[in-house]
Amino acid sequence: MAIISFVISLMGATMLLLFAVRMVRTGIERSFGASFKRVLTQNKSLVGSSTAGLFLAVVLQSSAAVALLTSGFISSGMLSFPAGLAIVLGGDLGSALIIQILSFKLDWLVPMLLAVGGWLFVKTDRRNWQQAGRILMGVAFILISLRFLREAMDPISDSAFLPAISGYLAEDFITAFICGAVLAFVMHSSVAAILMCVTLVQIGAIPVTAGLSLVLGANLGSGFIPVWLTRGMSSNAKQVPLANLVLRGGWALAALLVLNSIELIDLQGYENPGQLLIFGHLAFNGSLLIIALPFCFRLEGLFRNFSNGKSAGIAEMSLSRPASALDKGNVTSPKLAISSLRRELLRMTELVERMFLPALDLYEAEDPQVLAAVKKLDEEVNQTLELVRQYVAEVPIKDFSKSETKTVRALMDYAIRLESAGDVISKVLARRIEEKHKNAVRFSPEGWKELVQMHEAIAKNLRLACNVLMTNDLESARLLVIEKTEIKRAERNSRKRHLRRLQNGQSDSFGTSNIHLETLRALRDINSHVSAIAYPVLYKNGQLLETRLIMDAEKADLLNI
Repeated sequence: MAIISFVISLMGATMLLLFAVRMVRTGIERSFGASFKRVLTQNKSLVGSSTAGLFLAVVLQSSAAVALLTSGFISSGMLSFPAGLAIVLGGDLGSALIIQILSFKLDWLVPMLLAVGGWLFVKTDRRNWQQAGRILMGVAFILISLRFLREAMDPISDSAFLPAISGYLAEDFITAFICGAVLAFVMHSSVAAILMCVTLVQIGAIPVTAGLSLVLGANLGSGFIPVWLTRGMSSNAKQVPLANLVLRGGWALAALLVLNSIELIDLQGYENPGQLLIFGHLAFNGSLLIIALPFCFRLEGLFRNFSNGKSAGIAEMSLSRPASALDKGNVTSPKLAISSLRRELLRMTELVERMFLPALDLYEAEDPQVLAAVKKLDEEVNQTLELVRQYVAEVPIKDFSKSETKTVRALMDYAIRLESAGDVISKVLARRIEEKHKNAVRFSPEGWKELVQMHEAIAKNLRLACNVLMTNDLESARLLVIEKTEIKRAERNSRKRHLRRLQNGQSDSFGTSNIHLETLRALRDINSHVSAIAYPVLYKNGQLLETRLIMDAEKADLLNI
């Protein structure tokens, strides 16, 4: 009976730990996710890239999340292999640092974190404050789960079961290594897996030597996670996770063999044995970063050949565009017709995204070729809208159900909104770009930072809109509308701050005043068009009111009598 109780308690504590780690990561991604691209791609040196990876891993509490972001940027041509590998290696060290932070005795903070975090999440309307509350509560849950984990071991600490297991793991370091790798992969979190190992060693459930083997295995298992998660991506996106796995796996095996071939002093009597595991984990990842970083450039050719990468280069990728998904043979089938429309609108959204992403770069450095390419893409967006119109005109609406007819009309409306977003980019933003370079003016540092933040947030919303378009996910639709409100608030606040800078006599704000205000309005309009896909989903699920008015005009007049 004690074993059953132990297993249930252990599973509960483990699930709470996984949930808490994900809760913190979700809050951080929703608050700062739009800035990750700038953080990862702005560094020119390998040391700077690894530092950026370390920082993001500490923030996200996950080296796998850093590896996934890096793979996505490599796939799109925004990062090179050496920079990407440096980022991932730095991310591995960052995840080790977060384990050190979370291992401190912070139980006294739990009530405060729960009280402040719960109040922020429940009682505030501002998105950033709500996400701050989510992060604080997530940290509290991590600390609670670790306490539960320690308490779960108490009932069996004096039984014959635990010493037998721990003794076996201490004698068979290969089994301990494999168990650590499996544990990290199954939990999909090296942070959670190693925190569990540290806790078990700290309370004396397993010896330090077995704990070190488990930690080395967890490092190997954590290398498998991004390889598994990127299995459906392009071959060039898989190269960095694969290189990281080979480096981490080889270094972990080497460390395991060295560790078990020398006579270690008795570490079990050390005052803080759990800390020894953390020191070992930090030493492992720090030494791997120092040794592997100089070879990042040399490894590129090896892993490109090893992964049989036949992916297109950046120039080739920009020329290869998917064909139209509108199949005239599907118009008579409601499900197939709607599916074709969704795929075509997804292609249209991606075209708008490709137009939008280089916009701020063009404000900084004039590039007539890129600006011409943006305008050329707008012509393709216009042509796509015309194809959608023709396709919808051929759909036999009389044979469709009421719900299917509404869906077709909603998709048609969204195509119009996407075309309008493209026009704002190719006409309004393009004119502002040309005007800025013609007049040779510069934004104030504060004003430029505000524009960059809005641009990053809208880029994130474009990807979120794609998710809503293809999945009709209610939570994503709600988040998209919340983000739309945040963009409006950011635009309004930026306008106020800009006018305040004018009143204070900042010369650079005078030179770019009209450009700044017009750009703000254009960014807000683009986001409004992109976010329109959320409203049909919200209305269908009863999450949207017909009007914001309290009552109709006639009733209001009666009350005023």
